[in-house]
Amino acid sequence: MKTNLSAYNNNWYQPGRSAIVRLLWLLTSALFVQCSWNPLSSVRVVLLRLFGAKIGMGVVVKPGVQVKYPWYLSVGDYCWIGEHVWIDNLTQVTIGTDVCLSQGAYLLTGNHDYKKSTFDLMVQPIVLEDGVWIGAKAIVCPGVICRTHAVVTAGSVARSELKAYSINSGNPAVFVKERVFQVS
Repeated sequence: MKTNLSAYNNNWYQPGRSAIVRLLWLLTSALFVQCSWNPLSSVRVVLLRLFGAKIGMGVVVKPGVQVKYPWYLSVGDYCWIGEHVWIDNLTQVTIGTDVCLSQGAYLLTGNHDYKKSTFDLMVQPIVLEDGVWIGAKAIVCPGVICRTHAVVTAGSVARSELKAYSINSGNPAVFVKERVFQVS
């Protein structure tokens, strides 16, 4: 058996909005969200909300952020979404309160089934609970839940559920130590 991409069929997948809305989002995103000329986070937040994202108060969205489908995005209060973060959300991505997505972080909800010759599409949601920090250039894979205040260090790949208050590093990301906050 070998891969047969001519038999690939993902007709079962529904992107959640009409082709016209998806095209309007693609243009709006390219011109006003992903662009570096617009320094205003508030404009990015308004546009994401306009296209169906649920975004809380005090959220900062930096230049270069790419969101596949805003209608599948929920962000709590006081989150930071850094430069060039890519939220490739073919299904729901839920981000809690006080979450930080550092520069170049990648949230990936879709993948392909390499065990099937037809390379079928698979999608699973991602949940980042309150206080989670996803480091620069880190990847969060489909189906991952990062429990409250978990950390994925820079360049790491989260492929399974991460425990609360854990610091995780590597590919795949594994527990390194407990996250402890200093009292000021």
